[in-house]
Amino acid sequence: MSNQLDGKVALVTGGGRGIGRAIARCLAAHGAAVLVNDLGSAVDGAGADPSAADSTAAEIEQAGGRALADYSDVRDFAACEAMVDRAVAELGSLDILVNNAGILRDHMIFNVPQEEFDSVVAVHLKGTFNCTRHAAGRMRRQRSGRIVNITSTSGLYGNSGQASYAAAKDGVVGLTRVVSRELGKYSITVNAVAPAAVTRMAEEYAAGDAAPRQPPGVIGSPAGALSSFDADDVAPFVTYLATDAASGINGQTFAVWGGVVSLLNDPAPARTLTKPTRWRAEEIAALFPSTFALDLINPAPPRES
Repeated sequence: MSNQLDGKVALVTGGGRGIGRAIARCLAAHGAAVLVNDLGSAVDGAGADPSAADSTAAEIEQAGGRALADYSDVRDFAACEAMVDRAVAELGSLDILVNNAGILRDHMIFNVPQEEFDSVVAVHLKGTFNCTRHAAGRMRRQRSGRIVNITSTSGLYGNSGQASYAAAKDGVVGLTRVVSRELGKYSITVNAVAPAAVTRMAEEYAAGDAAPRQPPGVIGSPAGALSSFDADDVAPFVTYLATDAASGINGQTFAVWGGVVSLLNDPAPARTLTKPTRWRAEEIAALFPSTFALDLINPAPPRES
């Protein structure tokens, strides 16, 4: 697959560090020219540092690839339009979009400041929308394209202390499902990847009060083995989704870490009760323990005082 992206142009947001950097380098190694976007902020979104994007772009160039650094803020709708236009003007086209940019501001729900919730959603969810919105029009006109949205198992399964992050990341999955239906007819695929890797963001979360949990239903190592996970483990699968070989994969969500790739099921009924008329609360109360409640697990049972 080493040359399968020859002639393609990719835009990777949050490409200066961590998973985004690994993805940008892997896409370039397989032939793509890459616009490496990174505002260069701290994990909590504060500040800006162009050296993050510059460093990744320089690595790609030194390895014989083509890359440009970009410092746009994905929260800015107009800036994202300019970024897409720049990819086309300076690199020749836009064939691949990887929405990876993100920040982290963890609080338990009773302590979340409104402005911090808004800032996390603005980067992860609004940023994914902004870039996708502008890339979609161009990809639609050329009738081809690959969009990969980076989500998280925190959104899919939940993690204490991450209400804003999880809400944004689960929103990315919903956006992925809808946009895949809207763009599939134009030979554009849109998929989501939930990675696990040791990055600045993961280390920040692990240092907090809320301990990460192994998400249910996903095959993998325990959360305690997180230190063995490398961002470079995630990049090859994202790169595969960007190739022509993955043209039939659309609207799917995958979990990727270490040597594990899991295709995640779409939400579906686990069991159903039906009757020809409206249910009464008393009827549900009588039936629930022997039907729905048989294997339900409370993820956070009450603690004794």
